[in-house]
Amino acid sequence: MFKRNDTVKVRVGSGENAVYIGGGADVSVQSMLNKPAHDFEGNIKQAIALEKAGCQIIRLSVPDMETVPLIEKLKQAVSVPLVADIHFDYKLAIESAYAGIDKIRINPGNIGDETKVKQVVDVCKQKNIPIRVGVNSGSVEKQILSKYGAPTPDALIESGMYHISLLEKFDFDQIVLSLKSSNVDTMFKTYMGAAEVCRYPLHLGVTEAGTIRMGTLRSAAGIGGLLLSGIGNTIRVSLTDDPVTEVQAGNDLLRAIGLKKGGVRFVSCPTCGRTSIDLVGLAKKAEEALAGCDKDITVAIMGCVVNGPGEAREADIGVAGGKGEGIIFKKGEIIKKLPEEQLLSALLSEIERL
Repeated sequence: MFKRNDTVKVRVGSGENAVYIGGGADVSVQSMLNKPAHDFEGNIKQAIALEKAGCQIIRLSVPDMETVPLIEKLKQAVSVPLVADIHFDYKLAIESAYAGIDKIRINPGNIGDETKVKQVVDVCKQKNIPIRVGVNSGSVEKQILSKYGAPTPDALIESGMYHISLLEKFDFDQIVLSLKSSNVDTMFKTYMGAAEVCRYPLHLGVTEAGTIRMGTLRSAAGIGGLLLSGIGNTIRVSLTDDPVTEVQAGNDLLRAIGLKKGGVRFVSCPTCGRTSIDLVGLAKKAEEALAGCDKDITVAIMGCVVNGPGEAREADIGVAGGKGEGIIFKKGEIIKKLPEEQLLSALLSEIERL
């Protein structure tokens, strides 16, 4: 099986702003601009917001030649590598390459005959631009669908490997593969199977995952399970929402499973009958107040003094409630006892000193 460390390493972008995918590189978080393609100002503003939120690779739709100039404008506005999303017209891929794009996402089988595929490959070789082969349940070829009867994991894998073979035919190996499905079980089994046969980095995602609540949960189940199995090199949490929420969810997911450092990790109990302070409110306020904190620390918000310091003794700092009061502890050791209304400000002050 080709796990994270075993795949080809692909470079997206150049210089100090380059992002590496595969070959042991850190898992990167991607998103996609969703403003109308011809709204240059809106797309630039959104790209800046995505970069600020921690997006490491930004994809944009290039539906026509009129959109190609947006690439240069985005390159001037952000340092994040850019991916051109191309469908059907191979000329758009070529022009995007000449416009300075850092990566191209295509489905080689839908951009024309092999001479057109070769033209795209040739310019990508010349410009050192990798290609993401993008396959999903709705793009599987008719003959493959006929063979399997539906977009099954085997059908998706066969389609993806077929498209890769079109690129390899022209001695091209700077490839990333995505095999997305809106069905979490299908997506999971597809990537598990792909990791057995594909030596290239895998871009993970549950396509059309939904709105922020269920979309995040479905993505966490599919993407998280694969990452914990050592599979996957770059991710996108696809949400019907502002793309910034995709980046936040992606980074939070990586932190939750230990693949990303920095930022506060929260440990908080679900409360029980012993809880005598507004722990839910305290936890929400603490999380909101520390949203921008980049300290690599664990903060515990616990309901009672009986279990708090004990269950959360590994936390760097935490609070535990009592009856109208609470304690602040560090690494399981109590350092302060305060009225409930002072707990939050005291906790934040202690964190600032860490």
